[in-house]
Amino acid sequence: MYDYTDFDDAFLRARVAQFRAQVERRISGALTEEEFRPLRLMNGLYLQLHAYMLRVAIPYGSLDGAKMRQLADIAERWDKGYGHFTTRQNIQFNWPELRDVPDMLAALADVSMHAIQTSGNTIRNVTADHFAGAAADEIEDPRPYAELIRQWSTDHPEFQFLPRKFKIAITGSPNDRAVTRAHDIGLRMVRKDGATGFEVIVGGGLGRTPLIGPVLRDFLPVADLLPYLEAIVATYNLLGRRDNKYKARIKITVQENGIDTVRALVEQDFAARRAAFSGADQVLLAEIRARFRRPEFVTAPTDAFEAAYQADPVFRSWADTNLAAHAAPGYAIATVSLKAHGATPGDATARQMRVLADLAEAFGHDELRVSHEQNIVLPHVHKSHLPALHARLREAGLATANIGLISDIIACPGMDYCALATARSIPIAQQIATRFEELKLEHEIGPLKLKISGCINACGHHHVGHIGILGLDRAGVENYQITLGGDATETAEIGTRTGPGFPADEIVPAVERLILAYLSSREGPEESFLMAYRRLGMAPFKEALYGEGRQRDAA
Repeated sequence: MYDYTDFDDAFLRARVAQFRAQVERRISGALTEEEFRPLRLMNGLYLQLHAYMLRVAIPYGSLDGAKMRQLADIAERWDKGYGHFTTRQNIQFNWPELRDVPDMLAALADVSMHAIQTSGNTIRNVTADHFAGAAADEIEDPRPYAELIRQWSTDHPEFQFLPRKFKIAITGSPNDRAVTRAHDIGLRMVRKDGATGFEVIVGGGLGRTPLIGPVLRDFLPVADLLPYLEAIVATYNLLGRRDNKYKARIKITVQENGIDTVRALVEQDFAARRAAFSGADQVLLAEIRARFRRPEFVTAPTDAFEAAYQADPVFRSWADTNLAAHAAPGYAIATVSLKAHGATPGDATARQMRVLADLAEAFGHDELRVSHEQNIVLPHVHKSHLPALHARLREAGLATANIGLISDIIACPGMDYCALATARSIPIAQQIATRFEELKLEHEIGPLKLKISGCINACGHHHVGHIGILGLDRAGVENYQITLGGDATETAEIGTRTGPGFPADEIVPAVERLILAYLSSREGPEESFLMAYRRLGMAPFKEALYGEGRQRDAA
């Protein structure tokens, strides 16, 4: 894991001092709220529906025990005892008092954390595959490149006032776990003629105009990464629209100008910028790589794991759903669900955060990851430790065996917190998870990605859910539209709307009808919901949702 330098620490301390003075001026009345707004957004502070919200950056989702423990302390001291992990691998504190925010930022700086560029029209927190550096299918650990991008983009003078917010995701695996095709820039590591490089995707995004990004370059040498990214963002900075914020994202720039035109402009700009990069970026990359020290993996028997797996059905269920293959022999990647049935997706209490910190230090080489699916990952656990790890998770209420199942729901905060939301997301997620726990069906259903957004901005990624739910306001009544067939992986697709939406009291029965239609139509347990949808098409699911009469109305 990357260790920050004295320069990083000094930078953060100066930024906290600057913002502390700005907060004091706001409280005294020397700054109006309108004057204060751009200053607070530069430091990750939003004004939400009921209170301020502080969004803390967790670059490429990587944490250690000390950082997680500090987040727990901040939650207890200055918030309501919990934090909310988000789809950008950040954490949000939903109830801070304005006067306390500088102290919260100072506490973050104590463990080399911050809230810089988690908001505003700039390059946001760079996200990465949450299994990075551990996955068995990985070409190369992408985190050194993510850190290089973080350092390059932080306070970059050319890109602080872009037409709109800008998001970058990176994966080192052919199996895309970072949703790269739905980002402003997606980077997928590939090999060509024995060399490692990047497939560069541009112009993806969700929201009111959901688009899967096209490939801008099928192979970019790793040495060209920063100048090429700089050329893309500079081209967008010039071409991007500023007359309409709904048409300001780079996806609209690509759509209106065409990928070929954008490619030609980027390549032209890249040729000039590449010459200006003297190699300092590669020196920095080498220094960053050295700071990502690979854990000293142990060699030990796995008999304890095998015995527990055979003897304990509860442990076996958890192992079957929450463990993934690790690159090192004898190890596993353990995902800790923050989706206990009926709980708020992505929330963790201060106590749970401390437990996770303790477990990372005891069993996980002191590494933790936040996934974009709002769970926590222990990327390096030897199998001999898994029974003890599971027992500790059960004591803390963190052993839900549902990763990748229907109750492992991505949900935005919705109208319970967000000033932009038009419907609630959290209660719908809770009701769906609870209902399928009552039916005892989720393991029978198998892999299924259900995602919920409380407004058209799509922070819950509903467009790329196998089942997506979008909450909208219809004449003062919450109405929930359903999309089917979305996919966030390397075969990414935008889901198709089924037809008219459902009121809040009908959405859970509607999802149940969808699932029962799938179970009755699939060719066997090996055919997932998404596979069945792709084979059968929309018709049988539309029939299940609406019946013959309503299906005609929805056509």
